[in-house]
Amino acid sequence: MSELRVSDADRDRVADRLRAAAGEGRLTADELEERVERALSARTDAELEPLVSDLPAPAARRPPPARRMWDSEHVRAYVAVNVMLVAIWALTGAGYFWPIWPILGWGIGVVADAGRLRGPCRRRSSNRASSTARWPSSAGAARGSGEPPR
Repeated sequence: MSELRVSDADRDRVADRLRAAAGEGRLTADELEERVERALSARTDAELEPLVSDLPAPAARRPPPARRMWDSEHVRAYVAVNVMLVAIWALTGAGYFWPIWPILGWGIGVVADAGRLRGPCRRRSSNRASSTARWPSSAGAARGSGEPPR
């Protein structure tokens, strides 16, 4: 056992593990209360270790299964409609390849839905003073003042 000092995060992690064990029925309420008190007042690893030594190791969390692109109803509809458009194009003389436009346009949405273009979005500010609006509101314009309403 180590005599290293523990951080608040270490104490909280042990307390959470004890609460989870109590939730599973491995500890009584009195045992939980006593162990959590000892965990939150622990200074070293050596004081924390005995509190969880008789409990099973926490199960490793598995990441959720990856969503395959072809499992989406959106993708299946996209493929079915575009195959039909190409068939119509081919049956009507195969001139200018006009189905490229719905294929590309709708394809952007399909790729975004599959998560390839998904990323963090910038939140809009609720602070009116930092607004980027340059035009007065319709209420201010209706009064004919030319200034934004107050």
